[in-house]
Amino acid sequence: MANIHRGSEDASGLRFAVVVARYNDFITKPLLDGCLRTLAEAGAASDDVDAYWVPGAFEIPIVAQQAARSGRYDAVICLGAVIQGETDHYRLVAEEVARGIARVGLETGVACIFEVLATPTTELAVARAGGDAGNKGEEAAFAAIETARVLGEVADG
Repeated sequence: MANIHRGSEDASGLRFAVVVARYNDFITKPLLDGCLRTLAEAGAASDDVDAYWVPGAFEIPIVAQQAARSGRYDAVICLGAVIQGETDHYRLVAEEVARGIARVGLETGVACIFEVLATPTTELAVARAGGDAGNKGEEAAFAAIETARVLGEVADG
């Protein structure tokens, strides 16, 4: 029978960096609030959580990379919102941000959680930032806790 490993939702003793885009802050602020609230409710001490604001989603990967490389964090949570406009710019930004965040996690071995909303409308983004579709910041916090715990189990053998 296989040994099954599942990360717990206990954040106590873990350290988190949250990198959040200021652009579309009417979306990203509620995402951050949900994320921070969830981390606290799961047992993370306020001193163990650092939030870093960056100008836009495109700047998230470089700050996430530095946070992950610092050795201070068990997980890096990336929050942003890219909303479709009249051009394909939003798609280019969203794809590069996703690629960059994935690369950070793979290159550093630190849990790097992608929760950059890429939506065709503002309404859909609002729905995912505490509206009808829940709060994706909360989901990102739980993903960070669980992934960090599983990575710890892998490292411990």
